[in-house]
Order: sequence, then structure tokens, then C-alpha cells
Amino acid sequence: MRVKVCGITQGEQLVKLPEVGATFAGFIFYPRSPRYVLRHMTTNQIKKENNINKVGVFVNASTEEVLHMVDECRLHMVQLHGDETPKYCEKIADYISVVKAFRVSESDNIGYRIQEYMNVCDMFMFDTEGVGYGGTGKKFDWDKQLSGVQVGKPYFLSGGIEPSDAENLKTFAAKPEAKALFAIDINTKFEVMPGIKDMELIKNFTSQL
Repeated sequence: MRVKVCGITQGEQLVKLPEVGATFAGFIFYPRSPRYVLRHMTTNQIKKENNINKVGVFVNASTEEVLHMVDECRLHMVQLHGDETPKYCEKIADYISVVKAFRVSESDNIGYRIQEYMNVCDMFMFDTEGVGYGGTGKKFDWDKQLSGVQVGKPYFLSGGIEPSDAENLKTFAAKPEAKALFAIDINTKFEVMPGIKDMELIKNFTSQL
């Protein structure tokens, strides 16, 4: 099972991600986030690392800003985590692979929400709804919320995933609603402090998947 480690802020941890079983590194380009990458790393530091798939996370940024950072950091993929419209997503997707994130509430109809984005995005991400646009560190009910949903696109599963979830994730991955499950997204539950990851914890987790 592929794993994306989001909220990377340290060059030395970025380099070690493949060693601990990660396939993707997520860099948050949202200034209000405590894990805003440009507060800790330069674009050149991000750009020079070639052993991991780099995902830039943006929230309601201008298309110019997103495409500039794609070039500056040699990103492989863009994750749009705000209120981006299908038209906006389509513009970005003409240039780079786009993951559209959806913040899921208990009453959400995921199948309905993703419909207008089906033809303009490459992948989806399902995260837990919270105040603002950042991660909540809380899980939503994957079985309940994705039950019967034909996602039709590869998707990332996110939202408060923690070290003890490995077995539950393996069980979920065997279900019909996980047919399009592409990767697991982890962040806050694998940190010593915001932006500083516990690499051993990540390694132990990925080895169980």
C-alpha cells in the first residue's frame, strides 16, 4: 500500500522518506499552516530531491502561484485542498496531475460531491471536515461514508490516520469501496511536533501495510 507523508518541513527527513517506506512527500504551500514548507525549506532544497514523488498542497491559491511552485520545486503532483472549482482544477490539470481533496462530514454524499470533478481531476483525496482548511487529526468513518460509492478515480485516504490503524486499513483495502484506493495519507499522528516527523513510527507503520 502506498503511503504519502504530508507536512514535510525538514530536508533531512525528506531524503529519508523512501527508506521508511513512503512513496510520496507532501509539501504544504499554505502560509497559514504551521507546516508551511517555505518557512523551513527553500524551493531549491525541495527541487533537488529526486528519490520521492513530490506533492504540492495548495489552498485557494492563484493558478499563477501554483504553476510557479510546480516549476520552482519540480513537483510531480498538485493537491488542491481548498474551495477550488472544477474550472480551476481543469486549468491546473492541463499542466500537472491534480488531486482534488474533499473534506468529508458525517452527512456528506461523496458520490454526489465528486461528480462535477470527475473529468477535470486525476485523483481525489478524502479527508475529515474541520474548521478551516488544515488537517483535523480526526478520522471519518471510511466504511460508512464510502459505502456503495463508485469513486471511479484513484484516491488518497486521509484524516487522522494513526499508527494503530494499519490492520483496519488492510481490512478496508479488501472491500469493494477501496477498489480505487491509491494511497494512504499520514501527517499529524506521526509527528513529534508540527512538521517534525517520527521516522521510526512511519517505518513501523508502512512495514505493517
